[in-house]
Amino acid sequence: MEAKRKQLFGKVVSNKMDKTIVVEVENLVMHSLYKKSVQRTKKIKSHDAKNECSIGDLVRVEETRPLSKEKRHRLVEIVEKAK
Repeated sequence: MEAKRKQLFGKVVSNKMDKTIVVEVENLVMHSLYKKSVQRTKKIKSHDAKNECSIGDLVRVEETRPLSKEKRHRLVEIVEKAK
């Protein structure tokens, strides 16, 4: 049985590498002292097998086995194409 993999939503900020996209993922975290929601961003390198993403696309990626030194996610679907 395959384990459920963590899925993330983000925006493509770079597609210059072959079969690789850089996705910026945002999440809200509570500040430990001030108890205010703070927005944190993380850039994740993801595998795009068909080179179908373009900059500005909203995508869904999921965790996978390490594919290279920095790639640990793969593209699941393009939720919304950039205009």
